[in-house]
Amino acid sequence: MNEHDRPRIRVFIVDDHAVVRRGLHAFLASEPDIEVIGEASDGRDAVRDVSRMIADGNQPDVVLMDLLMPGLDGGSATVELRRVSDTLRVVIMTSSGEVEHLRAALQAGVAGYVLKESRVENVVTAVRAASAGQLYLDPAVSPKLPEAVTHVSPDYGLTTREREVVSLVARGRSTRDIAGDLFISERTARTHVSHLLGKLGLESRIQLALWGREHRFDRD
Repeated sequence: MNEHDRPRIRVFIVDDHAVVRRGLHAFLASEPDIEVIGEASDGRDAVRDVSRMIADGNQPDVVLMDLLMPGLDGGSATVELRRVSDTLRVVIMTSSGEVEHLRAALQAGVAGYVLKESRVENVVTAVRAASAGQLYLDPAVSPKLPEAVTHVSPDYGLTTREREVVSLVARGRSTRDIAGDLFISERTARTHVSHLLGKLGLESRIQLALWGREHRFDRD
């Protein structure tokens, strides 16, 4: 399959500023491998609209979410959306590079964190990385990662499903075993593992297994 035959990455944009949404929509739509399938102006509308799309079998691959919005903020909206679908990838796009905001986003389970002041190409890179199950951090906030994760709660910012996957990997279970134990497809199981590697800064399934044992996930 060549590049033009691959399904395009389906993106949903959330930002309370219409001009930002329009600009992002226009730029992302110009990329041959990306398709913008919807927009929302706040976190509450995003949760409602994306939840409906998921229920209809029309789930976006990536939600590009503003962090600081009136009403339901991006972090809280991310938590609610990932309760609906733990395969949904959320990339935060924000003007804040503060450690506490980065920490909160990681705890919510985001797949990317991009500053609005950065080059627009970084947004595309983040969307593609998230779609591939990898974690992307803006170069300006990457040096803050150690401080951001130092005080992350004992669940290491993992969702319940991610904890289950780590536990099974730490016990030496195969992808097929994980899929069977969790009643998911093997593809979804592989996606979970890939996302965990990016989220935890690991490079291989073996490292994930060792990390899980070191942090006693094999005893969960």
